[in-house]
Amino acid sequence: MSRPSPGPALTSAGRVSPCVHRLSVTAFRNYESARIETEAPAVVLTGPNGAGKTNLLEAVSFLTPGRGLRRARISEVGRAGPDGNNANWAVAAEVDGLEGTVSVGTGRDPGPEGDGRAGGEKRLVRIDGAPAKSQSALADHLAVSWLTPQMDRLFIEGASNRRRFLDRLVYTFDPEHAGRVNAYTHALRERARLLKNGTRDRAWFAALEESIAEKAVAIAAARTGLVARLNMETETGSGPFPGAELMLEGEVEADIQIRPALAVEDGLKARLEAGRRMDGGEPAPVPGPHRSDLAVRHIPKDMMAPHCSTGEQKALLIAIVLGHARLGAQETGAVPVLLLDEVAAHLDSGRRSALYDILLALGGQVWMTGTDRALFASLEGAGQFFAVEDGAVRAD
Repeated sequence: MSRPSPGPALTSAGRVSPCVHRLSVTAFRNYESARIETEAPAVVLTGPNGAGKTNLLEAVSFLTPGRGLRRARISEVGRAGPDGNNANWAVAAEVDGLEGTVSVGTGRDPGPEGDGRAGGEKRLVRIDGAPAKSQSALADHLAVSWLTPQMDRLFIEGASNRRRFLDRLVYTFDPEHAGRVNAYTHALRERARLLKNGTRDRAWFAALEESIAEKAVAIAAARTGLVARLNMETETGSGPFPGAELMLEGEVEADIQIRPALAVEDGLKARLEAGRRMDGGEPAPVPGPHRSDLAVRHIPKDMMAPHCSTGEQKALLIAIVLGHARLGAQETGAVPVLLLDEVAAHLDSGRRSALYDILLALGGQVWMTGTDRALFASLEGAGQFFAVEDGAVRAD
């Protein structure tokens, strides 16, 4: 495999593929400071466990809205100081993104006193040096998708993790989806607080329930639409990775398939109003997309994911992420940057080689980690290798 020459952006079949050309971290996790410059479509980070490989993937994930691939609190990410407090961290990058080359910076708000306590959990974002109004501005430049070892149990753990996984896939095509999910969650909590406090202001409840119903239908529609389109990419599989069928299980998701959206909204508002139990009884459970679940079927075996082996579940996840990347290329003209943590550890040599070929054919940028460089031998010449040890990175 030959190394592509550096350019303003990686391309495939005429598509612009966003990539991170330079990544710098300061006081981030176990790094005092580190810098990586990339020019290849595959970036491979190797080193012993605990060296900081995943931390660098997490830094890239913070170049998009949200809490990163570990879902960490902003105050937890900074490097621990001698006083036991975490420092104010920063991540900076040069990105060839959806709107051209930009400099992106993000980190914990230091607050007016500069010690981070006033900033708390607030994250600042700068685009080309100018402050952005919110994290959502990052979605204008870069889309990122990831797989981590913690996700290997996605199909056998709670539904909330599967909902978050699906919502992150939706964000690639609909950046406003994140705002709707946050607003929906906030409205649910506010309604529950009012009920707990015994508030009887019906106008207040009506306003909240209208927002809940409207956001619920929009969230369900976005999820349902993506699942339908994604199934067209995943049903045939990707090389040795099996075909997968995704299914949404939820009242609102089922309802919007057979009734107009406005009728579903009105019905949900009526149920919410009837379920307040303002006569002193316990409020009825709230229906909505916060109770929905994502089910996945292994098509060749006609078996639901929870009943598949651990290896088969991992293969299903890889197939879904690859299908999502292809869908992104088709619909947005850009392949998401892929972060694959320890993805090769439990794949045989044939599947590893096939995965690397598929990733390179996508035409986007992929960051991978592993403890053994030999696992990535077939990427020699097409990948850029870095050795990571004790919070230090060097070109390998």
